[in-house]
Amino acid sequence: MPQIMPIKELRNTNVISERCHAKREPIFITKNGYGNLVLMSMETYEDITSMAETDSAIAEFETQMANGEELLDAGEVLASARRRHFG
Repeated sequence: MPQIMPIKELRNTNVISERCHAKREPIFITKNGYGNLVLMSMETYEDITSMAETDSAIAEFETQMANGEELLDAGEVLASARRRHFG
């Protein structure tokens, strides 16, 4: 269940920081009863952005497959990278 708190509670930054790290999920800040801000720990932010990058890569792959594009062989790509970087 999402954590929601009014903006006036932002004064107690230590408690908010502890909540963000303990629950590892965003805290939604409201102002006058409406959504205004989202706070989260750096770890949660990194998890969310990493997941978004993975989702984007999967979507790109699915589009390439649907369009019948020629896909690269993973073994060949890795071998090429090894030759380029390690001689």
